[in-house]
Amino acid sequence: MAYNDVLEDAVADYAITIEDVKRAAETIQGQVLRTPLVPSPRLSQLTGATVCVKHENMQPTGSFKERGATTKLESLTAAERQRGVIAMSAGNHAQAVAYHARRLGIPATIVMPVGTPMVKAENTRSYGARVILEGETLYESAARAREIAEAEGLVLVHPYDDPKVMAGQGTIALEMLADAPDLDQIVVPIGGGGLISGIAVAAKALKPSIEIVGVEAALYPSFRNAILGENRPIGGATLAEGIAVKTVGQLPLPIVRDLVSDIIAVEEPLIERAVNAYATLQRTMAEGAGAAGLAAMLAQPERFQGKRVGLVLCGGNIDARILASVMVRELERDDRITSFRITSNDRPGLLGRVASLLGNLGANILEVSHGRLFLDVPAKGVSIDITIETRDRAHTLEVFEALAAEGLAPQRIVSRSLPETAF
Repeated sequence: MAYNDVLEDAVADYAITIEDVKRAAETIQGQVLRTPLVPSPRLSQLTGATVCVKHENMQPTGSFKERGATTKLESLTAAERQRGVIAMSAGNHAQAVAYHARRLGIPATIVMPVGTPMVKAENTRSYGARVILEGETLYESAARAREIAEAEGLVLVHPYDDPKVMAGQGTIALEMLADAPDLDQIVVPIGGGGLISGIAVAAKALKPSIEIVGVEAALYPSFRNAILGENRPIGGATLAEGIAVKTVGQLPLPIVRDLVSDIIAVEEPLIERAVNAYATLQRTMAEGAGAAGLAAMLAQPERFQGKRVGLVLCGGNIDARILASVMVRELERDDRITSFRITSNDRPGLLGRVASLLGNLGANILEVSHGRLFLDVPAKGVSIDITIETRDRAHTLEVFEALAAEGLAPQRIVSRSLPETAF
């Protein structure tokens, strides 16, 4: 049997086809934003590939979820619309369903875990949905949603295990290949699999040679376990909570197995670095899940070197406090923010001398703590903890060497990657 025949037989068993995705594109036209595919010279320079970014963070609710939600809601009968819909979600899917249900005049109920950040619950309520906080995990919330759906006759809008939702998400691929038909790869974050399965079906039908690469948070390798037979542990606090899914979708699973060439697991520091790169290089906001594709390129640059790569920035709903923390942590990783301690005899003018020296070296003092009462400091001594901002790692090393030459013997409070001579 020829390869094409095998592929056609496999496609016949999939939950969706390219025709379903094309119909979904017609359905959402004028209702969901056609987001831009933007070339990114600076991300290209960072990764060694030619990078274009699909900005799904520009959707009104900040993520791609609106595509699948609208496709599903528009498929309901008049009686189903009158009864209403229910969904379980801790974030983006909840907001997308609530937003478009209100727009279409459909009552919406959203079941969210009790630990859902209040801002996400309130955002969902602001779109007119009835929000029920129940269950410690999304799995428990899903069980409660099914109970309510059966008791009240509501239509369940599953976040990924639904053909209409999968087809809606696949419209991203139609737009990407219309804007950049010469793409070699599309890199897609994976949670439950609804997004990547829709994209894979559409992209492979339009351009069989294109490579679809999936990305999971290393703490949630659900698809790697399911497809590769691995037994990696699942769970933990991740910045990419949008793809922190323990159970893969049963409808997306065969599509991912057949059409996705690789699944890369990315560690938390690289997800943070990718969020920061989007903010500082692309000048756009990416939540952890949205930045996972870029994190994969940073993890395995050789895999993407010289290729034309489409990144799906699938969401930008990141808390401002978390974003600020990520950006500061990256400055620390790059040794552009550094903390150190000086222990010396307590004599007048010491602090002024240190401050003057740092100023002459072009370092910016962010914080100073001056202590005399610590037991590890001599009775006639003093310790000064200083946090400074520098231009780069080389500048930080220059500052440390200058302080050491003055007999001040700086000691890093948290050592990173500077040479021993800098301590």
